[in-house]
Amino acid sequence: MAWVYLFAAGVLEVVWAFLMKASAGFTRPWPTVGMIVFMIGSFGLLSLSMRTLPLGTAYAIWTGIGAVGAFAVGALALGEPLTPLRIAGVTLVASGLIVLKLASSH
Repeated sequence: MAWVYLFAAGVLEVVWAFLMKASAGFTRPWPTVGMIVFMIGSFGLLSLSMRTLPLGTAYAIWTGIGAVGAFAVGALALGEPLTPLRIAGVTLVASGLIVLKLASSH
């Protein structure tokens, strides 16, 4: 169940990162409130996953899901550029997540 919590926490991280962008520097109230709600949910699920997963694994995978997810949302929803170097970088991050998952005994 810890992996499910961790994945859900990572997805919520992507949502709150998007809402942070949508808040326009915290000047728009509803995206700001949504960001806070999703942030609390993300941290809560991360803490549940850390009951059984090692700190380094859980935190690295959580931030990695957030980074890869935010990259995808930025490219697909916000029109951010998909340059070869950016794609290579996010591929390296995703590869690291896979290695961490494979190396985990949980």
